[in-house]
Amino acid sequence: MDKELLRGLTINAPRHINANSYPWYSSPVFLALTIFVTNATISGISSVDSKLFHLQIFESRDITLDSIRISAPGDSPNTDGIHIADSTNIQVANSVIGTSDDCISIGPGSTNLTIFNVLCGPGHGISVGSLGKNANEKDVNGLTVRKCTLTGTTNGLRIKTWPSSPATLKATGFLFEDIIMNNVYNPIIIDQNYCPYANCPEMVYLIATTAKYIIRDPSLVKIKDIKFRNITGSSVSPEAIKLVCSKATSCEGVELNDIILKCNGDDSQKYDVYLFSCLW
Repeated sequence: MDKELLRGLTINAPRHINANSYPWYSSPVFLALTIFVTNATISGISSVDSKLFHLQIFESRDITLDSIRISAPGDSPNTDGIHIADSTNIQVANSVIGTSDDCISIGPGSTNLTIFNVLCGPGHGISVGSLGKNANEKDVNGLTVRKCTLTGTTNGLRIKTWPSSPATLKATGFLFEDIIMNNVYNPIIIDQNYCPYANCPEMVYLIATTAKYIIRDPSLVKIKDIKFRNITGSSVSPEAIKLVCSKATSCEGVELNDIILKCNGDDSQKYDVYLFSCLW
């Protein structure tokens, strides 16, 4: 029987204000709320200015998160809203999330997730991954994101995997549908060359014995059966759709239907996107 785990909790972690706006960033990791639970409803939670991730769901199943409100400044480092990993049958609904990182991030071992009626922004959007960084990561299978609105985010709907990855896994069975983008920088992005650091894993090849080109080993994460349907709104970058797939595994069954995105960026780079049906 479903039990109500939490209702009406407010977590407020005020930021320090001094020469270093976020001195806690180099301190031991602080997590506002970490959940390990089965068969529960979590509703009415508010988290304000958490140090790093606001809410984490690990090794859990059959959970509904409803009416969650998460807020952090747009320049606060690594403040993911909700992170889900190694969990099954998780639903996030009717929530408002604004951070400086992913509004919702989905890690390895996640299956059968639903995200519905979520307002996201600011932040990095709704992301799967990053995947493939560590050995023994498990597949991500079954994700539905529907009727969400993203406003002013640096990414919209994103799947990101590491190059030169020690893990071989799959990311399959995703549906992104009925999504509104409001001035989003990268509305739709698959990035299998993801590495946010200056020193990334790489290999050097000699080309014609005269020049060197640095090429990273391709990601070993297989992306398959991904559907983007009825994605509308506006982009602030001319590259509204970016699909960078691994040369080792390639992407399979990526479907784009009814994509209408207007570019609100620099007048010299405005290219509106009208994509009614594409299978890649």
